[in-house]
Amino acid sequence: MPKKLQRRMPAPKAPSAAAARRTAGEPRGGGLSLSFGKGRVTARVLAEFTSQLAVLLNAGIPITKSLRILEGQLPQGAMKRIAGQLVEDVEGGTALSEAMAKHDGVFDALYTNMVRAGEAGGVQEEILNRLSGFLVASEEIKSRVKGALAYPVAIMVVAVLVLLLVFAFVIPKFKQVFATLGEGNLHWTTQWVMGIGDHLKVWWWSYLLGAMLIVVVHRVLMAKVAGYRSVMHRFALHVPLFGSLVHRSLVARFARTFGTLIQSGVPHLEALDILNASTHNVHMKAAIADVQSSIREGAGFAVPMGESGMFDDIVVNMVDVGEQTGELDGMLTKVADRYEKEVDQTIETTFKLIEPILLVVMAVAVGFIVFALFMPLLTMMQQMSKR
Repeated sequence: MPKKLQRRMPAPKAPSAAAARRTAGEPRGGGLSLSFGKGRVTARVLAEFTSQLAVLLNAGIPITKSLRILEGQLPQGAMKRIAGQLVEDVEGGTALSEAMAKHDGVFDALYTNMVRAGEAGGVQEEILNRLSGFLVASEEIKSRVKGALAYPVAIMVVAVLVLLLVFAFVIPKFKQVFATLGEGNLHWTTQWVMGIGDHLKVWWWSYLLGAMLIVVVHRVLMAKVAGYRSVMHRFALHVPLFGSLVHRSLVARFARTFGTLIQSGVPHLEALDILNASTHNVHMKAAIADVQSSIREGAGFAVPMGESGMFDDIVVNMVDVGEQTGELDGMLTKVADRYEKEVDQTIETTFKLIEPILLVVMAVAVGFIVFALFMPLLTMMQQMSKR
């Protein structure tokens, strides 16, 4: 069966100097990412804006009037200002995709290319509906993954703070009591805990400084050293408990994004370029680059995807069947649905495993400290009873 024909879209025009000056102060980055802070647009706000614009266009309201309606409804903030600038540009004869491209801190390459495809095919409202659903789905995946990663970190931070407070305030009080017993009469666990308390009292600043230094060095190496970045990204894919979660979320995002772009009429190579630019994991980027090279040479998707190690046999075979039948976008959507469901299951399993592990670790640590602190008291009570 012949493959689907791909529409060729006109290349985006470079923004004017005035537009560049107007947007110079705006942050650059992906519009799909969740942003915080004053003057930033969150993915949820962008999804609502996209969905409402699609509804207005579907009702037959012209694009300029639709944008003016949305501008009037939006609360004061970055999105309202951007909507006003979109109205000015579109009324001045600029295509909506080109107007959005000037605000690449909100509307990234994926967004603007899909809007451009809708303009070329006359299905703008349908494309915007797909974009809205894609934004919501992407945000839900990221929220679930962040929640799974944040939970153990938060528990460990609280546990460390509690232990530091014990060493800083509780142990010194016990030490005053133990001073009457004599150092030689203390149990080895008590001496060890007291030693840790004394050490932290003197050298706590070095551990704080060391932790800050590790974070700074890590961020610099991640930004500047490709080898270090590759090792850390590989570690993220294989770390116990969370590796499979990171891997599945990467595959789900790849399939959902690629399928959405193809459904919107974006050519395969251009869609892969957009995917490569929006992917942060270097191993997924390498897999996408291999697929691009294969397509340029006239080959298919399946072989380079299988050789990359990022996609399992089921994904490779589904993509192969979709490519041969001309239903690649549908197969990618099925892959995305499957992996997003697996991400949900992995998160649920991870929570069930992490909770008892953290409870055991905290119980052992607290139990050891309690044992160390009360052993001398028990010894002293035994000596007093013998008298």
